[in-house]
Amino acid sequence: GQARTFDGFCQAKSDLMRAGARQIASAHFRIRKVWSHQMKRIYVNEKWCLGCHLCEYYCAFANSGKSSMVKALKDHKIAPRIRIEERNNISFAVNCRHCTDPLCVKGCISGALTIVDGAVQIDSDKCVGCYTCILSCPYGALSTSNEGAIQKCELCAKNAFGQPMCVQGCPNKAIVYEER
Repeated sequence: GQARTFDGFCQAKSDLMRAGARQIASAHFRIRKVWSHQMKRIYVNEKWCLGCHLCEYYCAFANSGKSSMVKALKDHKIAPRIRIEERNNISFAVNCRHCTDPLCVKGCISGALTIVDGAVQIDSDKCVGCYTCILSCPYGALSTSNEGAIQKCELCAKNAFGQPMCVQGCPNKAIVYEER
């Protein structure tokens, strides 16, 4: 968890400060290992994106709580956590990048946004709807929600699918879920 990682960082920093010349390399390696927290993320290759918006539909379905895509989406305005934008004949998906030092988490006045195992998560019950996080995100990855709080990609960690449905729904495999 986050606390364990922070404790590891503090210990490594302390070691570095006390270390002699031959121990500096070892302590520096420990700091890099603690903070380079590799995790799977969603990546989009805009060269392969068709602009079909299927990822948006799969995302909306995955987060609807319904067992049928038809029941979840028919006659409803969808509210996906990933959005396709198009400029100059290039289509690309906008979604949360789960930054290592996220401005949205820093800007959240209620503590609703936190980092859990490297992924930025929202506690909708804590969100006061100030939208500071939306203004803080340099990628435009957060949006308002029909439930009153904000919404963002949480890598499908809180729904029944457990893995990003936008990736599975992309017909051209322009969206991948991998560690880099």
